Amino acid sequence: MTVETTSPDAADPRFSGLPGRPGKIIAIHLSYASRADQRGRRPAAPSYFFKPSSSVSASGSTIERPAGTELLAFEGEIALVIGTPARRVALADAWSHVAAVTAANDFGLYDLRANDKGSNVRSKGGDGYTPVGPGLIDAREIDPADLRVRTWLNGEPVQDDRSAGMIFPLAQLVADLSQHFTLETGDVILTGTPAGSSVAVPGDVVEVEVDVPGGPSSGRLVTTVVQGEAGFDAALGSLPAVDDLQRTEAWGSREAAGLPAPSSESGDLADTGRSGAESPAPARSPVLSEGLRAKLVAAPTAGLSAQLRKRGHHSCFIDGVFANLDGAKIVGTARTLRFVPFREDLFQTHGGGYNAQKRAFDAVGEGEVIVIEARGDDTSGTLGDILALRAHVRGAAGVVTDGGVRDFDAVAEIGLPVFSKGAHPSVLGRRHVPWEHDVTIACGGATVQPGDIIVGDGDGVIVIPPGLAEEVADAALAQEAEDAWIAERVAEGHAVDGLFPMNAEWRARYDAEQGR
Repeated sequence: MTVETTSPDAADPRFSGLPGRPGKIIAIHLSYASRADQRGRRPAAPSYFFKPSSSVSASGSTIERPAGTELLAFEGEIALVIGTPARRVALADAWSHVAAVTAANDFGLYDLRANDKGSNVRSKGGDGYTPVGPGLIDAREIDPADLRVRTWLNGEPVQDDRSAGMIFPLAQLVADLSQHFTLETGDVILTGTPAGSSVAVPGDVVEVEVDVPGGPSSGRLVTTVVQGEAGFDAALGSLPAVDDLQRTEAWGSREAAGLPAPSSESGDLADTGRSGAESPAPARSPVLSEGLRAKLVAAPTAGLSAQLRKRGHHSCFIDGVFANLDGAKIVGTARTLRFVPFREDLFQTHGGGYNAQKRAFDAVGEGEVIVIEARGDDTSGTLGDILALRAHVRGAAGVVTDGGVRDFDAVAEIGLPVFSKGAHPSVLGRRHVPWEHDVTIACGGATVQPGDIIVGDGDGVIVIPPGLAEEVADAALAQEAEDAWIAERVAEGHAVDGLFPMNAEWRARYDAEQGR
């Protein structure tokens, strides 16, 4: 059955899809697994923002895209309408405080999102930015895990997901919010959007429907986008601004936004619009110049590590890893991947789909090295031939893992240098859960940050802070030249005492031969 709309604000058509004007509208930043997978980050706990009740509009309304902006995005959502006040309610009792469910469209102007820094005050608070309705579904007669939300853009389906696919169940949102303040009768909770949210332009018609398949429905919530004539006054506040990150997240992907694939030098920029509860975006790697790369290729890890120790860096070694290819040398900037110990429920939520492992191998750029934290556990594979092939095709310089490698021989045949603790035939889920990428990790006893310089050869793998790389490379090559000269003298029959290291007499001779 549906709930009758008997609004005390019936004279105001904006609230015709609700029992009345809501005192509060609370929205969640990220709640669907499909959306989290699309964005490459998954929140550990729900985080929220407020929308003003003046942003509410009814089905059949229009929404203006302000002059001078380009990224007005739609987000089809399930809206909860609070029936009775809720304050510190238990999870088991939370749903009883929900009177009705309906459709909502949480429009947002990404041109303003970065400056809002997660509050979304301006980016999502505009007039008409919260269409709701048209009908209310009685919450008492439905299973909150059995709801469906669908969105159409100009008649074409673009979003289709179930509440069962949410990271945080609907009742949890009610119970969680009630810990912090009283949810009052008529308040509205916007419960987040699934994958498929994208940009609408003037002339587009967006429709959202919430229903129980085969059961009650909210009906289609229809909103038409129109071009506004008014812009923003620079004398009063910051102006709209967009970059490729905002375009990517507004459209849903770089491809949909018409952007080229990211280059190995550009990396990923920080998302200033995310909430603090979400995982960080990948750090931007510094550019490793061809000149510096050539120096590091020429310098052995033994010499580089000696120069690091002279500068007080004694924990630069990734211990216990060996190359799969004889004579392999890797030089590149780090892209990191972290596994946590296997746990059944966490593997259910993080192990499948487009997980952190797959995202890391899809994101690696030319000349970069994927460094994997596997806690030194080599009793399970941390990559196999398919992912190795993906990294090789992307131009990766190699992979370093303090875990095992599956399909070891096949990976070697691909030609991708991989430093690991050895081969193991098991699949990922035996010991590890792929958790996050492009964060600070520990690999083989060494701390590795995205953008650190990784150098590996037959002696092992070391980590060089980017700011020291040029200095250390130059010093290591100078020492190599000196050591080569010493080796020639030893081959001539000279004793090493006083020659290695050189005393003042030998130093003077060396300097003279070098023209110093």
